[in-house]
This record gives sequence, structure tokens and C-alpha cells, in this order.
Amino acid sequence: MGQIEWAMWANEQALASGLILITGGIVATAGQFTQWYFGAYSIVAGVFVCLLEYPRGKRKKGSTMERCGQKYMTKVVKLFGPLTRNYYVRAFLHLALSVPAGFLLATILGTACLAFSSAIYLLAATRGEQWTPIEPKPKERPQVGATIKQPPTNPPPRPPAEARKKPSEEGDVATGVPSGPQENPIPVTDEVV
Repeated sequence: MGQIEWAMWANEQALASGLILITGGIVATAGQFTQWYFGAYSIVAGVFVCLLEYPRGKRKKGSTMERCGQKYMTKVVKLFGPLTRNYYVRAFLHLALSVPAGFLLATILGTACLAFSSAIYLLAATRGEQWTPIEPKPKERPQVGATIKQPPTNPPPRPPAEARKKPSEEGDVATGVPSGPQENPIPVTDEVV
């Protein structure tokens, strides 16, 4: 079996926890909780986490499905270089972002999810993984000679494809190999009682 790429799981967990932080922050701010400013912080932190985690990293083996519109956010994440590429930095950043949101009941679930994704990123970092962007493959231009097919040899109207004789079938007929239905050597009788 292959090794688990933990960064992929951490990315999904962190993106979900960012959305949970935003939702909890909206509930706390709109509900005018006593410490509503932690809710406002959770909205800002959740948006930041979602923007950071939206672009998926490229897997080492196999193919990676790119998220819709990821190429635009990938350019932004690539600008920060090692700060976003290194999973140690992401692990401690997510842990630091999750602490202030833990003081409010509405955002405690987002805090727990973000702390859990921080632990997964730390595990990914210790395994030597790092974020690499999904680069679009250059499209190969078809060569002119490869796209031209041979013209048909039979003039129209042509019989259907299964009715046409292929050159290999004509050779089989000449050698005595039957190309049609075969006869059963054992006689079959139908006895209906």
C-alpha cells in the first residue's frame, strides 16, 4: 500500500473549519453575544483560512482534481512563497488563529476543527510534505501529419462496417478456415414431454 498524503486531508479539514468559523462568527455577531467581538474575529479568521486553503496542493503520485477557480487563488498563495508552502508554518498559523475563537461558544466548533487541522498539518510536515501548486499542463498542438487520415478506398455507397470483408477474413476463406457459423458435432434433439 502507498503512504497517506496527510496534507490533502489537512487541506479539506482546514477549509471546512474556516467555513465553520465564519458561520459561528455570524451567529455570535448577529446574536449580539456578550463577547461578540470574538465572533467578528472568527469571521475574519475564517475568511483568511478559506482563502489560504482553497487552492489544493499537487499530490506526489496520481492526479489532483483542481477546484473551480483555483488557478486565480493559486497565484496569490504562490506570492507568499515559503510562508504558504511550508506545512510547519501553516500548522502553527492555524493553531494561533484558533485560540481567540475558542472563548466563545458559537465559535468553539470551528476552533476545535481548526486545531485538529493544525495537528494534521504538523503530521504532514514531519513526513516531509510541502505545498506545490497544480500547474496547468501545456496543451500540445496536434501535428499536421498526424491528424490527416487516409481517404476511404471504396466509393459510395458503402455497405455497413460489419458487412464489409476485411483483408484478413478473405485470407482465412482462402486457407479453408470457416469464417461463418460453426456446426455442432454432437447432434441435439428436442424432446418435449
